[in-house]
Parts: sequence; structure tokens; C-alpha cells
Amino acid sequence: MKARSPASTLKKAVVLLVDRTRSKGYLNPAALGRLESIDLLTLDGEHESIALKEVKSVYFVREFKEPFEPERKTFLSRPKLDGLWVRLRFRDDDAMEGIVANNLLELLDAGVQLVPPDLHGNVLHMFVPRSALAELKVLGVVGVARRSPQPRRQIGAVLGAQSKLFSE
Repeated sequence: MKARSPASTLKKAVVLLVDRTRSKGYLNPAALGRLESIDLLTLDGEHESIALKEVKSVYFVREFKEPFEPERKTFLSRPKLDGLWVRLRFRDDDAMEGIVANNLLELLDAGVQLVPPDLHGNVLHMFVPRSALAELKVLGVVGVARRSPQPRRQIGAVLGAQSKLFSE
């Protein structure tokens, strides 16, 4: 018997396959990309194994009844979330934008975890396997680390230096 993950780690997800069919159920987001298949607990309570190469994307959703694909696939303006602003182009020439973590080690895994442009929609975040992508382009770095503030000079030293300017 295969060890299953505890139910508390399973999240609501819709798996969209390359052939545009979909499966709804629960899965563990931490296990994505580590294995060659996805173990989905269907709404009927059965375990379904889906090969990662057949998956176009995995949508982690708030509710199953609402539409699962984001209404907007691009940002209307520069995003405010910290991370890398990327554009994904799928093998079927579909495209979308999102925010991924600014960690290159995570981008070298078997797929990309991203936040879609529609932050208030039904989709919380997505996983796209590498096999479904034709191109991933970085559009910008958002929320870069701020520089440390320059030390401020004492006001007395500034006034003393300015007063000498006009007495010479």
C-alpha cells in the first residue's frame, strides 16, 4: 500500500490536460514536480494518477463550482507582488502572465508555480509543468530589495558648513 499524504495538506485543484479535458479533486501542492505523475483525490473519493507530461496546468481554486480559468491572462499594469513577472507561452500557443518566486532554483524544477494576474478570481495559484511550456520570458523584477538608507548628517554640521559659504 502506497503511503498517502495527510488530508490537511490536500488543496482544491482542477487539473487541465493537454487535450483540454479536466479533472477536479484534491492534491498536495508540495509534491508537484517531484514525481512523474500527479496523485489526485477525485470528488468521488478515488485516487487518480495523471502523468505529468499530459498536464497543461494545475489550478488551485477557492471553489469547484466557479470557472477555474482566470478571466484575465495578463496584468493591466505593472504588478505589485514581489517576484519575477513572467510570460508563459504554452505548446498550444496559449499565453498568460504571472508572478513567480524570485528564486532561480525553483525555476529549474520540473515546473513553475505562479500567481495569476486575476488576484481576486477563483484561482489562488497555479502549477505549470515544464513539458507544457514552449517559452518562459521574464518581463521584469518586481519588489526588489531596497537599498539601505544613507546615514543622515547632523543638522548642526550642515548649518555650520552653510554659514561659512557666505562669510568668505
